[in-house]
Amino acid sequence: MPAKPRPNSPEDNLAFMRAIVEGGGRPPMTMAVCYLAGGLLYGLQCLFHVGQVAGLVRWSGLASLTFVTLISVTFLVILIWAILKDRKDGVGDRGPAAARTLKAAFSATGMANGAVIIIFGVGAMRDNDFAIWLYYTAIVFALQAAAWYVAWTLKRKAWMLATALGGWATAVALGLLVREPMWYLAVCTTALFLLFALPGWVMFRDARAARTAD
Repeated sequence: MPAKPRPNSPEDNLAFMRAIVEGGGRPPMTMAVCYLAGGLLYGLQCLFHVGQVAGLVRWSGLASLTFVTLISVTFLVILIWAILKDRKDGVGDRGPAAARTLKAAFSATGMANGAVIIIFGVGAMRDNDFAIWLYYTAIVFALQAAAWYVAWTLKRKAWMLATALGGWATAVALGLLVREPMWYLAVCTTALFLLFALPGWVMFRDARAARTAD
């Protein structure tokens, strides 16, 4: 006869409740790849623009446009790959409450970014002032800072709090430097590598470790 299932002990129940609160579950590859690839690719693009402002890069307008377009195309290809991999591995909306809350916070941030693009893009074209568009990047970092603060309150990982504070400081700095191209690009480049690529690598490492363990 099959053995009767063992009743859950108080320790088992406590471990289960702790897993719900702390987040558990497999980290989605999509968000990790978004941050890692986005930080590296767009950080590289900012370095390219630094070279242009400094006079070190003297490409034609068509060549520069092609390079910038390839950056975005490459990012989209990587993003699609990550989404398909998450679906294949069965990483979806189900999971612990904290994990779903964290995913919702970053999804809401992405939705807000879409509205900000329209607002500042239209404003820059209407007023014929490129500096208005540059405020968009500052708002992106501010929204990211808010999302990472939510992540920290759920996970209590020091690197998440550091990312949140760094995003807040970057947002303020960029907002004050829109009329200073070289300083603006320097801050933006540094922030993309440290506040996007580096957290992306941490999440990517954790996601791969979770899949290997499974």
